[in-house]
Amino acid sequence: MAFTTNERKKMINKERVDLNKYKEFVKEVTSEASNSTSALQDTLDNLEKESGVNMALLLTGSIGIASEGGEFAEIVKKCIFQGKPLDNETIFHAKRELGDIMWYWVNSCRALNLDPNEVMAENVEKLKSRYPGGEFDVHYSENRKDGDL
Repeated sequence: MAFTTNERKKMINKERVDLNKYKEFVKEVTSEASNSTSALQDTLDNLEKESGVNMALLLTGSIGIASEGGEFAEIVKKCIFQGKPLDNETIFHAKRELGDIMWYWVNSCRALNLDPNEVMAENVEKLKSRYPGGEFDVHYSENRKDGDL
């Protein structure tokens, strides 16, 4: 179907968003701790005082896991979609990124005062409960029990 110039202009105008109005909307629906450094500091101080969690270490761990996970995903993406060879050099690079992920993961465990071995044991128990037959099942993957995070 061909559109006239006026029809195209009308469609474009309907899709146009006033980004300055959107910016104000975003500000209004964003938490105070996200909008203000002093509010963020207060939140971090309160959380650390109430929970005993090392918030600086927890932030380091969580941001690091996300960042290094992105670097690992970038390697996989390049192999699958951009023709990067999945050779020994690439696998070594992936190994190093996985090591970085583990480093940040252990720091997250430290921040939360969790034993990494207990974290993995809990993961095994969760998966055993999720997959009672002992192997992957699409039904159980899509239909989780209450409380199965």
